Amino acid sequence: MSPNQTLHNIIPFAHYLLQQRLSHGSRVLDGTAGNGNDTLLLAQSVGHEGRVWAFDVQEQALANTKGRLQNAGLDGRVELVKSSHANLADYVCEPLDAAVFNFGWLPGSDKSLTTQAASSIAALSAALTLLKPQGLLLAVLYPGHEAGQEEAAAVENWACGLPQQQYAVLKYGFVNRRNKPPYLLAVEKLRQK
Repeated sequence: MSPNQTLHNIIPFAHYLLQQRLSHGSRVLDGTAGNGNDTLLLAQSVGHEGRVWAFDVQEQALANTKGRLQNAGLDGRVELVKSSHANLADYVCEPLDAAVFNFGWLPGSDKSLTTQAASSIAALSAALTLLKPQGLLLAVLYPGHEAGQEEAAAVENWACGLPQQQYAVLKYGFVNRRNKPPYLLAVEKLRQK
């Protein structure tokens, strides 16, 4: 991010929010490991005592993420899980400080293999249940393709239904960019039910 730029692109802004929230010992979730960029940032942010769970259904995504973590010497902080993020409650039972989901497809791979609205909503709901008070859930959405448009609409509808006494929801995106640009939904858990 350029120090002179006030409005940051979606991913750098999401990373900024995570870095502000996380500290050594944090417990975090990457619901969409992809090529490991978010997972690496999380592993760097949680320190030696922290823990990261990273999910993906594609073997290539997990291999890419593992390689990135090994190159940085941080693979010991991360548990890679080959399963749908919708099943995250089967693998994670600790309270989470943050969770991030970068929906869509694995960059550089088959674009017909995308995250789907139903499993994404299930994953977001499960992550929200595990989130600590003042915890942060981030969802990067890509409405520029058909499956992404359906998913973005469903996720935004889900987020709009969250009670404002318990959650603060921010929508961050550029409105003057063409081709339905990606945007971020950031959910902060204010308190337990």
